Amino acid sequence: MRSFLSRGSLAKMRNMAPRTAALWVVGALLGGCTYDGFGSVENHFASFQVPAPAGNAVHVCHAYGCQRKTKVTFSAADVGELSKLMAKTKKADTPAEERRAVAYAIGWMEVRVGATIGTSSDRPGMDFAASGDPTQQDCVDEATNTTSYLNVLVHNGLIKHHTVGIPFSKENLLRGVAGWTHWTAVLQDTSTGQRWAVDSWIYGNGENPAVVEVEKWYIEDLASLPKSLR
Repeated sequence: MRSFLSRGSLAKMRNMAPRTAALWVVGALLGGCTYDGFGSVENHFASFQVPAPAGNAVHVCHAYGCQRKTKVTFSAADVGELSKLMAKTKKADTPAEERRAVAYAIGWMEVRVGATIGTSSDRPGMDFAASGDPTQQDCVDEATNTTSYLNVLVHNGLIKHHTVGIPFSKENLLRGVAGWTHWTAVLQDTSTGQRWAVDSWIYGNGENPAVVEVEKWYIEDLASLPKSLR
């Protein structure tokens, strides 16, 4: 029998005391829930047993739930291309335009990584039959990878109006599969404190992610997620 909890939910439970986990399950069954990740970006990586980004080197999750991790290092030439792409995309030196440039950069990084590790054909959204398939990625993979890519952009001085936030999830299990646990990466505006969901799971590999205020992200169901930012 398939568990009613997602892979991300099960990973969260393994990090809780038994009584706390039991209360968490009951709460999840009673309605919609939001979980502020694992307390820090570092803890998110540790919880899914993924090495944290180091400079331009990242470990890319694939096969669903970070079952596989493949190391990829962005070269100086890659960083140069990203810098040119972001500079060309931004119409002004504002947080909003930086988010738009970041969306294009994440799409570019997915294409670059996909050609290297074989995830170029990653399909949008969830395919329950794809677990274990190294060519496919679920929302845990995508949220973790996007967080890594954002850290690479920060490391190279390509993001200045935001910091990399803690990945987090929402769910409403009363909706069944339509309310399944869903994870996203996060950017936080340094001037306002506003957090922005950066969700690359919604679309196929290489498409710009959706970037939307966390309060407006995934408030209905999986069929009502935001559009790609362009």
